[in-house]
Amino acid sequence: MTARTFGKDQKALSERALAKTVVALGSNMGDRLQIIDQAIGRIEQTVGACLARSDLVETKAVVHPDDDADWHPPFLNGVAVFATNLTPSQVLNGLLAIETDLGRQRLPDSKPWQPRPIDLDLIAIDDAIINTKDLVLPHPRMHERRFVLEPMASILPEWRHPILNRTVDDLLSSL
Repeated sequence: MTARTFGKDQKALSERALAKTVVALGSNMGDRLQIIDQAIGRIEQTVGACLARSDLVETKAVVHPDDDADWHPPFLNGVAVFATNLTPSQVLNGLLAIETDLGRQRLPDSKPWQPRPIDLDLIAIDDAIINTKDLVLPHPRMHERRFVLEPMASILPEWRHPILNRTVDDLLSSL
């Protein structure tokens, strides 16, 4: 596959085959499994059909070095792949709306490491490369995150990062 770069207008993908959209899912508040299941159902209604879903893994919360990690509940993390003909911006906006609907609050003074009922990260759309003010694909820190790579490797081990030119299995083994 040749990497695609989307311009600012991010032309609609509907003129070609459905794109494989990789979403990382995490929850560390409430009934984590139920919330993740609800998120997947809503993503299917908003973005497209779920093609694959990893098992969930429990991981320690990533926290700021100055923060007390002991009060952060552990996350359930997983990855799912969806087929879509939406633009990358439409997918991102859909994920953000689902987070809000499921109780995530993004306040101006919120810290990224605070507990949350749901966290949906757009990891990749096929091999698209996007670098705008609002969206960077592939996700700029995916290759540093075991809680993304481990579940992703179980369903997309040969997916190749279009910038680093390394497979998910290779990225995971280098952590």
